[in-house]
Amino acid sequence: MSSGTLSTSLDRAVNRPASTDVVIRAVAVNYAYGEGDTRTQVLFDNHLEISRGEVVIMTGPSGSGKSTLLTLIGALRSMQEGYLEVLGRNLSRADEPARVEIRKEIGFIFQQHNLFTSLSALENVRMATALRPASVEEMNRRAVAMLTRLGLADRIGHRPSELSGGQKQRVAIARALVNSPSLVLADEPTASLDAASSQVVLDLLRELADGPTRTTILLVTHDQRVIDKADRIVNMVGGRIVTNSLTRVAVRIVRALSAVEALSGMGEATLSRLANSMTVEHHRPGGTIVRQGDEGDRFYVVGSGVADAYRDGQFSEEKLFGEGFGMISSYFKSPIPETVTARTEMELYVLAKDDFMRALAADQSFEGRIRALLAGSAAGAGAQAAEAP
Repeated sequence: MSSGTLSTSLDRAVNRPASTDVVIRAVAVNYAYGEGDTRTQVLFDNHLEISRGEVVIMTGPSGSGKSTLLTLIGALRSMQEGYLEVLGRNLSRADEPARVEIRKEIGFIFQQHNLFTSLSALENVRMATALRPASVEEMNRRAVAMLTRLGLADRIGHRPSELSGGQKQRVAIARALVNSPSLVLADEPTASLDAASSQVVLDLLRELADGPTRTTILLVTHDQRVIDKADRIVNMVGGRIVTNSLTRVAVRIVRALSAVEALSGMGEATLSRLANSMTVEHHRPGGTIVRQGDEGDRFYVVGSGVADAYRDGQFSEEKLFGEGFGMISSYFKSPIPETVTARTEMELYVLAKDDFMRALAADQSFEGRIRALLAGSAAGAGAQAAEAP
């Protein structure tokens, strides 16, 4: 990249309006080890943006620059070229004291557990709680709860020498997560875990991302078990991010959303943010999904299958791919306008009330579109009533 192009990219990044939803923003990030004849560049012109509550996998061959980029994002090394913003702070020119402050808000999980050998599992985790000071009882409670959540209730008093490799890794994970950090950076966090332990860890990470804190998770991994829990996959080759794609489920949701008339023309990035707020439900033939007149707290978009809609007991229309129904009654002060039953096996994408409100708060630029999407059913019902003799 030429110096003029790089300068323009950085100017755009610095001047772009701040968004509370963006946790990581990297623009034209380069990095090299060594100097002079021994200088080896390992990162080339990398661009990446990750929002609150996303679980993103970073993958690629050994030596592709994944760990280097992760340590830059984690403020573990200083920036050389490009623009990097993490948790609302500009790391591009941050000195070591500033980087230390940012690291206090990040949970780190490394391949090497780095536990203190003279301390018990509880004491190792308890040390991390000092970053979020509270009473001794409260800090102990948090440490015990996290170790228990990770299946180590019977190992709390054991030192690392008395633990298996997988148990030591889970202690390290507990230490990283005990303070409910805003951002978790993990390098092969499940590599030494068996299938059951890995599932517990992945479920916990997904819960943190989906929960009230909306923790952002960035994992460097080759573990295929992680994919089902992720929102996006970033692939690095030769120091460059070569692909940045949604996972299979998110792709299906985006495809269905893009077919919704009210969302016509909306960009893929915005659709993907909305898709990340939606969950998947499956319904069997004959099942009632929503009932006319009920107070609704969900909106549905058809991903596959066919449903039948009825108004006042009379068949109204089919619901096919990319069509929506349901209602967030409290928002629109209107009950569900129709009964919808599954005619076939169906995959539905669901926007629940709490996720709807979070989507509006996080990105007001598409509030009107979401309102139109959710209001469509009510508008259709009102129009039909007006046309009735």
